[in-house]
Amino acid sequence: MSLDHLSKSAGLESRRPGGLGRALIKAAVVILLLGGAAWLLWGKASGPAAEKGGNARVFKTSVTVAKAQTRDVKIYLTGLGSVTPLNTTTVKSRVDGQLMEVLFKEGQMVKAGDLLAIIDPRPYQAQLEQSEGLLVRDQAQLENARLDLKRYQQLILTGAIAAQQLDTQVALVHQYEGTVKNDQGQIDNAKLQITYSRITAPFSGRVGLRQVDPGNMIQASNQALLVITQMQPISVIFTIPEDSLPKVLNRMQTDGHLPVEAWDREQKNKLADGELLTMDNQIDQTTGTVKLKAVFANDGWKLFPNQFVNARLLEDTVSGALTVPASAVQRGPQSALVFVVKEDSTVESRPVEIGESVDGVTIVRQGLSAGETVVVEGAERLKDGAVVAVKNDSGSQDAGKAAPDADTNARTKPGAPGGADGKTTGGAARQGG
Repeated sequence: MSLDHLSKSAGLESRRPGGLGRALIKAAVVILLLGGAAWLLWGKASGPAAEKGGNARVFKTSVTVAKAQTRDVKIYLTGLGSVTPLNTTTVKSRVDGQLMEVLFKEGQMVKAGDLLAIIDPRPYQAQLEQSEGLLVRDQAQLENARLDLKRYQQLILTGAIAAQQLDTQVALVHQYEGTVKNDQGQIDNAKLQITYSRITAPFSGRVGLRQVDPGNMIQASNQALLVITQMQPISVIFTIPEDSLPKVLNRMQTDGHLPVEAWDREQKNKLADGELLTMDNQIDQTTGTVKLKAVFANDGWKLFPNQFVNARLLEDTVSGALTVPASAVQRGPQSALVFVVKEDSTVESRPVEIGESVDGVTIVRQGLSAGETVVVEGAERLKDGAVVAVKNDSGSQDAGKAAPDADTNARTKPGAPGGADGKTTGGAARQGG
């Protein structure tokens, strides 16, 4: 039966009473029959070819890769710390009086001995003159008493005076000698008060904000005039875990000078380089940490008192360590593993023994060779034997380019932040660079 005949039949049926529904049914049946025939014909013709093509077509997973490489890795101990000046003082007057002059500017750098302020010295100058006058009077009396003593010593030989009178004169001379010494002490005290009226810087440092204005009455040791803080050099006090103390002590005994770096709060910018000065004499039992003190030249003025910093103490340097990007290390049910890309573009999951981790770099102790290519991104979609397509913009990227320079990255032990399993640990972190 041809299509034209069916169409004409459907048209005739549609003209008859009640034939419209039958025409629609017949048209639907015809369409279904034609569709089934076409499917059967296409399936027989393309079935074998499709099977062959299906065997040849393989799904490839896009991944980013990097090459394992050997390098020297610096291992750091990192601790939270704060910048602490070696010297800081609140300058107060040691004498009472009116503040006559302020000779410093707020924020000024001063040197030891610089004149900062002047308290009215006139009352102490008057006391000095008075004491000097008393000294002259008492010295004259002492000289006269000594002359009388010489006369009495001659008269006692002739029996002209009693021995008691001679003894009294000797005591009088001693009395005047004591009075003269007291007068000299009063003079020295008056001079000292005049010296105290001139307030000078006890050490070199930076002046803070002025706390008293000229013209105010100052009471001794009761009112702060200014605060001076030593800025160069400056120290950083930070903490490390007590378990790391033996290594630090050994390094101090062997090397003597341990480098310390100060980084900002986010550990993105290095602020200054210094060296370890000393450590506390006891461990804090509540935190299990010990305090260390490092000193920095602070030539760039990047360290400021009470500033929060991250201090990094160089603990060790691993020479010729095999490294891969930290993102290449996956956590398996038994151990850490990496996906190694073979020459035929298939991957192999390989267990590895990892060491210290860096932000972006992990040391591989066993299970991998230098130059092998590992998957950095896309490993979560892979399994053994999977075919991959490398999508690196500039080809294979080695471990050194997959992350920033290890000298500027924080390192933690396996299981700490930045490690393969992402677990966190309390207290100070260990870093590598």
